[in-house]
Amino acid sequence: EGSAVTDFLTALALVFFIEGCLYALMPGRMKAMMRAALELDESVLRRAGFIAMVLGFALAWILRAT
Repeated sequence: EGSAVTDFLTALALVFFIEGCLYALMPGRMKAMMRAALELDESVLRRAGFIAMVLGFALAWILRAT
């Protein structure tokens, strides 16, 4: 059984892996997405971040419950 710290570090490692893949495979698209994000209102970014956070938490909760 893994500890909570191990689970957290594994999740963090997966985030780094996925981010790294995105930047390595399509750096131009990532730069374009960053430019687009700079143009968005902070409230839109905050709302999108909150939605992603809730969905990620819910998915992790469901996966851990099974």
